[in-house]
Amino acid sequence: MLAKLLKLSNLYVKNEKGATAIEYGLIAAGISLAIVAAVYAFGDDLNALFGGLGDSLTNTGGDAGADTGGGT
Repeated sequence: MLAKLLKLSNLYVKNEKGATAIEYGLIAAGISLAIVAAVYAFGDDLNALFGGLGDSLTNTGGDAGADTGGGT
């Protein structure tokens, strides 16, 4: 009985089927952490950049996107 238990425990230790899923999970967690860190570090700068771009597009003074009412 003890020999069978030792054999099963050795097979369990050598089994690597779940290792790949764990590795991919760790990679995904690392990428997520990098994205969160980048947003935290550069969030205010990106907000100011896109806010300025939005303001400049809004204040162009042209009627390029205006509806002329000539459609159906």
